[in-house]
Amino acid sequence: MANILVYLLDGKIYINLTNRCTNDCIFCLRKDKDDVVGQRLWLDNENSTSEDVIEQFNKIYTSTPSNEVIFCGYGEPMMKLDVLKEVAKYIKTKYPNTKIRINTNGHANFVYKRNVVPELKGLIDEFSVSLNGATKEEYNELSQPKFEEAYEEVKKFIKACAVENISVVASVVEGYKGRHLDLKTCEQIATDLGAKSRVREWIPKGY
Repeated sequence: MANILVYLLDGKIYINLTNRCTNDCIFCLRKDKDDVVGQRLWLDNENSTSEDVIEQFNKIYTSTPSNEVIFCGYGEPMMKLDVLKEVAKYIKTKYPNTKIRINTNGHANFVYKRNVVPELKGLIDEFSVSLNGATKEEYNELSQPKFEEAYEEVKKFIKACAVENISVVASVVEGYKGRHLDLKTCEQIATDLGAKSRVREWIPKGY
């Protein structure tokens, strides 16, 4: 089966670059199913290039143009940073009025051992970063990160986006199996970091 690298959801174009992730969130959709509205997002391999993504993007865009593109799939899109940058540059060059968002766990600077946010200025219009907790302990329980100090790295990444004047939203998943977060504290953390705050209600069966 061919890899689905680009898919549609609610009239918007999403890009599924990788299945690799530095978190293993207990509420992740992919723990319960392998598709989003019938589109199988588990990849057969991790070898896809920017050309592969652009080819699929153009096919979908031709039939279903969208004014917003979101890097979000069954993995952390920033794990394939070079491919992401090449695809974003192509979209911004060919469709300059298209808004580009990345849904990310905010671990990229830790992974690459440098601040990658400036490299994305002018390519990415908004970051949606998974804060997912009012404390480190809460974050670790929900997000199950694969390295220490992940929560601090998330907050540093959010701040780095704000410093570059790129729109950034700190999101939390609320209501997972009856679990409730301290939303006021989460909102205050976002504000202090220069971000907007967003609450995503947990959807038991996904889309």
